[in-house]
Amino acid sequence: MTAPRILILYNEPVLPSHHPDAASEHEVLFTVAAVERGLEEAGFAVGRLGVNHDPAHLLHGVQRFRPDAVFNLFEGTGDDSNNEAYAAALLQWLRVPFTGCPAQTLNIARNKVVTKHLLRSAGLPTADFMVIDDAPVPPCSLGWPVIVKPALQDASVGLDQGSVVTAQEQLERRAGWLLERFGPPVLVEEFIQGREFNVGLVELPELTVLPISEILFIDHKAGQWPIVTYDAKWRPDSAEYLATPPSYPAKVTPRLARRLGELAKAAFRLTGCRDYARVDFRVRPPGRPVILEVNPNPDFNPDAGLSGGLQSGGIEHAEFAVQLVRNALGRGARAQELTVEPPLLQPAN
Repeated sequence: MTAPRILILYNEPVLPSHHPDAASEHEVLFTVAAVERGLEEAGFAVGRLGVNHDPAHLLHGVQRFRPDAVFNLFEGTGDDSNNEAYAAALLQWLRVPFTGCPAQTLNIARNKVVTKHLLRSAGLPTADFMVIDDAPVPPCSLGWPVIVKPALQDASVGLDQGSVVTAQEQLERRAGWLLERFGPPVLVEEFIQGREFNVGLVELPELTVLPISEILFIDHKAGQWPIVTYDAKWRPDSAEYLATPPSYPAKVTPRLARRLGELAKAAFRLTGCRDYARVDFRVRPPGRPVILEVNPNPDFNPDAGLSGGLQSGGIEHAEFAVQLVRNALGRGARAQELTVEPPLLQPAN
């Protein structure tokens, strides 16, 4: 029997190395290599397809390789992360089964404002918030301090120590800078003091809550806020990275673990996640969880948080990659059954 053909789809880095967001974009190449090794060792016929701004490359690459399934590591290009969902939508249009969340979920969850409205309408706990679409910035309707975020970014892009503000003047400056750099909307949330947890969920194929991990805030300098900034997530040589180590598994009571797992599952299903996702929490003393974010495409790097949760649960990263391929193969028809005509896929002259 012919080995299933698996195509690893990923975003070719487009940002120069000196760009402030380059670290988060270039890291996908390491992830691709790790997934490729694991799938080849499991007996799959594996190919790579890196794409950036031209969707024709994705369409032609799928047509040439004719995969039985796509391992989707496409995170969006560094200069337009909205196309993370577009790639999934094209695969759906082509009827090629792929790993990870569908396009609708990626679109919903990348918009923090929409996600918060969904969580609130479903009765799931989330921090109070307001939205800024343009200047002038209205008076803050929340109690200080607040945290100010670009509402359409992920991976902690746009987050640094200046993200937490304690006065209207600071809010106006920060929101103005985010509007200029990233565009609207800007999300302003109540800043919640408390422990921060990441809850990974995976379909094996049954939906399973991984052991909970905690972000520890240690050795913070006076005046620094306990938050996961861009540097804390992506720059291993930074003081903030060293001051925010993860703890796998977290030391939590059985009651809190159950509550976090229940809420994470509810958020996973509400937003239509599939295969794997991560839900982030802050927990108010003495133990009231609040959902910060639903991440339908968490970093799949074997050194990242999702992998740490897998290892805590006794699951190897490569083993889980194989499970994701099995999930995808079970969802759709083989690529040979595609009916897209070649002339439709020719790039424009």
